[in-house]
Amino acid sequence: MKLSCIVRKQHYQFSSLKEVLAKASEEKSGDVMSGLAAHSALERMAAKVVLSELRLADIYENPVIPYEDDEVTRVIYDDLNLSIYNEIKDWTVGQLREYILSHKTGLPELTRISRGLTSEMISATAKLMSSLDLVLASQKMRFQAYCNTLIGEPGRLAFRCQPNHPTDDPEGILASIKEGLSYGSGDAVIGINPNNDTVESVSRLLHVSHEFIEKWEIPTQNCVLAHITTQMKALENGAPIALMFQSLAGTQKANEAFGVSKQILDEGMDMMYKIGTSVGPNVMYFETGQGSEVSLDAHCGVDMQTLEARTYGFARHWKPFMVNNVSGFIGPETLYDGRQVIRADLEDLFMGKLHGLPMGIAPTYTNHMHADQNDQEIAGILTAVAGANFYMGVPGGDDVMLSYQDTSYHDDASLREMLGLRPLREFEKWLEKMGIMEDGRLTERAGDLSLFD
Repeated sequence: MKLSCIVRKQHYQFSSLKEVLAKASEEKSGDVMSGLAAHSALERMAAKVVLSELRLADIYENPVIPYEDDEVTRVIYDDLNLSIYNEIKDWTVGQLREYILSHKTGLPELTRISRGLTSEMISATAKLMSSLDLVLASQKMRFQAYCNTLIGEPGRLAFRCQPNHPTDDPEGILASIKEGLSYGSGDAVIGINPNNDTVESVSRLLHVSHEFIEKWEIPTQNCVLAHITTQMKALENGAPIALMFQSLAGTQKANEAFGVSKQILDEGMDMMYKIGTSVGPNVMYFETGQGSEVSLDAHCGVDMQTLEARTYGFARHWKPFMVNNVSGFIGPETLYDGRQVIRADLEDLFMGKLHGLPMGIAPTYTNHMHADQNDQEIAGILTAVAGANFYMGVPGGDDVMLSYQDTSYHDDASLREMLGLRPLREFEKWLEKMGIMEDGRLTERAGDLSLFD
């Protein structure tokens, strides 16, 4: 494995694959803070040159965290299709990039090859791509999943109605659900971030959202984004759950900090199959995002982008209905400004899709970052063109419970209208029955909460 090269008459020598991957990354404040980033643009370019010439077998034989030490590595390697891997193991990373971007390569080829790629290989390929490359490659891949609705069909764009409330007040949450639905948001899921993570409080919110969905015969799924063990207790006690949530990360150490493991996820999904309310078979909802391992001091010397790819390698084991990327949610210590957030959104959408996942994007930012609404809207448009399955729908784009900025109900409607996209099939029929949508466009009744009186 050659880990050196000469750029502009300067010799660059790297000590490991892990270092090459880190220094080939586009600049991110979290990698700089961890001491992993390239020291100059030339060193970054040298790392990209070295990376482009490495064989996929070099990467396979040198996981960034050893199999023996890390559960995420074990899940990724144990799920790999070795027949497909053996067909391509002598390709260089540069050749893989060319194959993905070739106009002769479509969804069937990418779906097959993805089963033979480790997450580090996918991260390495993304590091050799420009933003336009990432959009083009992502656009080729569209993966579907079914809970109570079918997500990921071409020509359709879904939204999670996110009716958070700072005190989990049921009346406040219901008002927000009605507003979101009245703008056509909620076909991906009606998903509430709870303030109170107790079984009793989470169960109450599950009952409130489920009963509203039942009363108005809405083709969607409910979810309360509490810790998975809280949801499992609530489910055991009879609470109606259609979709089970958990945040994931790319190292075992970070997942332990989240209080989650493969065993817990297996148990949660098994419970959903036995006593969950949804049709399935895709009953899990995961959220991810570059930087969580850094903020937990659990990055194990690996760059943020590669860890995010490993999170997708871990997530695909449970065949989720939704994977939502929320890079930008943490703050400037991981992604400093709008430029870094936009790049991370594009990388993550591509890497998640190349893992075969039904990906959504939340182009978020916090108010202490050097980013604003314009950056968020640019990220939203680019990732929508790249074929994200869904976005968030937050009242006014300002989350009153979590204090960060995300896409609003109005942004959702604009994205659909600009790109000629429709709601999920079953949900569109419901919107038409309610008089909210006609021929794919919102009617004059959109935004009128008296629809639910």
